This record gives sequence, structure tokens and C-alpha cells, in this order.
Amino acid sequence: MTYLLDTNSCVEFLNHRDSAVTRKLSEMNREDVALCSVAKAELYIGAYKSSRRDDNLGVLRHFFSQFASFPFDDRAAEIYGRIRVQLAGGGKLIGPNDLLIAAIAMANDMVLVTHNTREFSRVVGLRIEDWEV
Repeated sequence: MTYLLDTNSCVEFLNHRDSAVTRKLSEMNREDVALCSVAKAELYIGAYKSSRRDDNLGVLRHFFSQFASFPFDDRAAEIYGRIRVQLAGGGKLIGPNDLLIAAIAMANDMVLVTHNTREFSRVVGLRIEDWEV
């Protein structure tokens, strides 16, 4: 089973070396955990806004090198369209980047690791785990 890390799980790992996310990741094979281009983009925003830009970019490069990365591709685009219509029809949209991340997880049959279960649980068929509890 492959796990896709949401941005908040990455931040938790990067900022809190003794967190539950860090402990869980240390138990897992790196081949069983992945990132996606959308979460990486969100992390880059944080690094570029930081007063320690170069240091944080270096940390991200090292972190990213440890995991496979999945793009938003045509399969994810189709799933995105379907789940966006479902969520909008129920008046329960989630953030646009979260929707992209959910589509990537579903397109690649991955479990999304997130602490944002309130929003992601609205996506029917998306498997999620919260490693922070």
C-alpha cells in the first residue's frame, strides 16, 4: 500500500522531529510513501516566503529526494472533475489544492495521509489516515 503525504503531514515531519508523523515515517519503507507535485508546490511557497529561503530550499530538496513524486495527470484530471461536481452538488467544496491532492491520491490508488480529515472526508472513495492522532 502506498501513502501520499498531504502538505500538513510534510510540515509536521519537517518541523517536529519527535512527532507522531516522524515516528510513523521512520517505521515505513520509503518506497511505500510518496509526495505529489501539488503538495511540493505548497511547500515551495513556504520556503520562498521564509527569511531563511536558501536553508529551507535545501531542506526541501533533501526531503523530496527521499520519495517518489506523482504529478497531476490526465487520470487525476478526470477524477478531479468528478469529485468537484459531487462536492459542489452537495454544497461541500474543499480547497482547490486539496481537491487536486485528493484526485492524485485516488488516481494512483493511494491512501492520503493528512491531519485535515474534516475537509478530505467529504471526498467519497478517498482513503485517508491521520498519523497525528
